[in-house]
Amino acid sequence: MKLRTFPQGVFLPHHKEDTAHLPIVRVPLPQGVVLPLIQHTGAPLKPLVKKGDGVKRGQKIADAEAFVAAPLHAPLSGKVTGIEEWAHPTLGKFQAVVIENDGSSEEMRYDPLPEDIERLDPESLRLFVREGGFVGLGGAAFPTHVKLSPPKDKPIDSFILNGAECEPYLTCDHRVMLERAEDMLLGLRIMVRACGAKKAYIGIEDNKRDCIDHLAPLVRDLPFPTEVVPLRTKYPQGSEKHLILAILGREVPPGGLPLDVGVVVNNVQTAAALGRMAKEGIPLIERVITLSGDCLKKRGNFEVPLGMLLEDLAAFCEGFITPPRKIIMGGPMTGITQATLAVPVIKGTSGFLFFSRPLAKREYPCIRCGRCVAHCPMRLLPYLLGRLAEEGLFAEAEANRVLDCIECGSCAYVCPAGIALVHLLKLAKFEVMRRRKRGGK
Repeated sequence: MKLRTFPQGVFLPHHKEDTAHLPIVRVPLPQGVVLPLIQHTGAPLKPLVKKGDGVKRGQKIADAEAFVAAPLHAPLSGKVTGIEEWAHPTLGKFQAVVIENDGSSEEMRYDPLPEDIERLDPESLRLFVREGGFVGLGGAAFPTHVKLSPPKDKPIDSFILNGAECEPYLTCDHRVMLERAEDMLLGLRIMVRACGAKKAYIGIEDNKRDCIDHLAPLVRDLPFPTEVVPLRTKYPQGSEKHLILAILGREVPPGGLPLDVGVVVNNVQTAAALGRMAKEGIPLIERVITLSGDCLKKRGNFEVPLGMLLEDLAAFCEGFITPPRKIIMGGPMTGITQATLAVPVIKGTSGFLFFSRPLAKREYPCIRCGRCVAHCPMRLLPYLLGRLAEEGLFAEAEANRVLDCIECGSCAYVCPAGIALVHLLKLAKFEVMRRRKRGGK
């Protein structure tokens, strides 16, 4: 089997064996949910409900006029008990709609799509995707309808479904590809039709050979050419730019987007959720996540309503063998450390990891070994950019392409001095963008 890949990057221990074989388990609805008014990349939402209102499962409860935004829907029926500031897994705190479960089965559904997707108007499909509140479920949470709306001067010829799932421990996309292939391929048809692509690819790392074998015969029935592409298992293979380079040999220019090279990329789980809405009319109100780590009693892949608190999930998993000393939302390379169990699952949550030992390394002075340069998939000079950030030389950092850093963490992973390079590069990127907004000051 020929494996495609990209230059540089790192080879990581997978740690997927604990959960990759475990079927998706549906978690019972909790007593209540907390739904932050921003769960996507873009403008915050405004609530369409108020304290005391009753809501139905699937009802839209927040939206925004901005183009780059995705509406929010209630994952259960109940009563709005408040709109208040709450712990957010990536933003510290943010306003959230709090809903108490009333135990009823009242729900609202959208009209399903007809089976002849290829005859539908692309604009109506993009509106359907937006109304469903879909975002990239790989973690970035960029609104899907925006990705499917390329400018007229940027024609799209290729669509890539991202099944790489290159972060260690996470296996939720793996299980979705095995268990929900029919929905996923229906969602793929919708997205291909909406963006005008002529050919589709499904990129999957070769540590998920069962997914490659399962999907390869199924795509033959699609009404457009589709190829399942086995990829070498290497981090960060799931990065959009590296996926495009590996599959199509096209390099997204610095500061550019996939549409600049005629490509749209989206996550396999987004496609599966979209396909489900097309069949059943259910918007994005739940997702599959992985719960793993060495101190969690019951690990696995779980279908979870958005807004369910981590403490409720931990209780469902029968708690901990030992108290976790580090909790991460997402994978260990790009995930966000959590300070409390009172955070909710949001659209961009691919999983929570619970570790009994902190992963931080002791830091020593840089020895100029060059390993960070040799492994950086963006061909940057991380040691130099880190030093410039420490010295406050942000103009020089910008000149050395710090904004091209994708924050994958490869440099910090291979650094023998244990330097927190990603932290320094994030600082430099933040300062460069802040100064740009202030006219260079």
